Amino acid sequence: MTQDVETRRPDAPGSRARRVPTSRADRRRPRSERRARRGRTGGAGKRVAGGRRKAPQPGKVVFKVILASLMSLGLTTGLGVVLVYNNWNGNIDTQDVSGQLGTDRPTEEDTGPKKPMNILVMGTDTRSGKGNGIDGEAGGGLSDTTILFHLSADRKFAYGISVPRDTAVIRPSCYREDGSEIAAATGYAKWNAAFAVGGPACTIRQFEQATNIRINKYVLVDFNQFRDMVNALDGVEVCIPEDIDDETHNIHLKAGTREIKGNEALTYVRARYRIGDGTDPNRTRRQQAFIGSMINKALTAGMIARPDRLIGFMNAASSSLHTDFKNIAQMADLAVTAKGIGADNIKFITTPWVYSDKVSSGIEWTPEVDKLWQLVRRDKPLTPEFLKDALSAGDKPDGSPTVSDAATQSPSGPASPSDTASQTGTPGTPGTTPSNGVTPPVVPEGLSASGREAAGLCT
Repeated sequence: MTQDVETRRPDAPGSRARRVPTSRADRRRPRSERRARRGRTGGAGKRVAGGRRKAPQPGKVVFKVILASLMSLGLTTGLGVVLVYNNWNGNIDTQDVSGQLGTDRPTEEDTGPKKPMNILVMGTDTRSGKGNGIDGEAGGGLSDTTILFHLSADRKFAYGISVPRDTAVIRPSCYREDGSEIAAATGYAKWNAAFAVGGPACTIRQFEQATNIRINKYVLVDFNQFRDMVNALDGVEVCIPEDIDDETHNIHLKAGTREIKGNEALTYVRARYRIGDGTDPNRTRRQQAFIGSMINKALTAGMIARPDRLIGFMNAASSSLHTDFKNIAQMADLAVTAKGIGADNIKFITTPWVYSDKVSSGIEWTPEVDKLWQLVRRDKPLTPEFLKDALSAGDKPDGSPTVSDAATQSPSGPASPSDTASQTGTPGTPGTTPSNGVTPPVVPEGLSASGREAAGLCT
């Protein structure tokens, strides 16, 4: 004997639902048969009896956007893929600074119907706010990290170009939100001083005037966001060649290859003394390697299969984010267009440099930097002279060769550090061609063993 139960069913648009008896036997039938008995077509979004449509399923749409975006290139550390909206949209502090960039901005070169994207990522070392100030240094709101992230028009390659904070530059005049002018520097100043003078707008203007490259968007993150993103990934793998014990700055890190997170991760990317050669450009190298490892982990299937990590990562990435992206959806759209770029095609390099006395403990760009800016303006991939000093998001933290490394080695095997050094000009430059006309040996793509050692990376 079956017992009838009742379900609600509308008679017509606008009418009150009436109860329709449904037996337990009916409920045991296959869903398709039950739908047929009720006059439904069974197709998602198709018409049902009475001309009505099945209700949309926004949850599935959002999930597809998340998956597609995570498989794409990420703007992690501001460099983070930011994927879905609603409460994350409320986290964003949207600040359009175009009115503060002047009327003499660079023009964009014609690269065809599709356009590349130049995004300036800035990491601020302000110590205000709970959780900042972990390294005990005096705060001042300087842009501790500046990376130009170039995404090609065809979305087949991308690279990040780091500008060391101690780079000597003549800062141009800048503008406040009310339009008043901030006088230009009368002499050389360190790159990161522009942020203290005029915030992200002044750093963007300084970059545009120094490189003749137009910035399309910017992203600003601080220590808290960076740490929380790492924690949401449940750590990022690094390789520390030897123990770091810096009593002065209270930095203690054990040697080895392992995943680090929390304040330990933040300490690692901030550490400058007792690791590598102690220079700011080589600390920048470590930051690049860490960001690359971060991107690699975010793109793994394990991340996609863990909704808790995914949601945590997106909460962290969007928390108090300062940017001129209008909303999360705009960021997600950009990420989806770049979903075909793999970790191996995301490169990181540093502007070619030499030591300089123009500012204290400073460096300055070499003439080779003009070739680099020209590649960006023309939307071209990095050339071999720059790739040989590049780090990749697909690199292994311990420095062991990747598949792409093996493909670029000479028949006799990888070049030795001495071979690489013989092709390198002044410190930090991409290298020079010997004047004797002898073709140098093929060097594997990526930073040499000596370069990794100077940066405090495993070889």
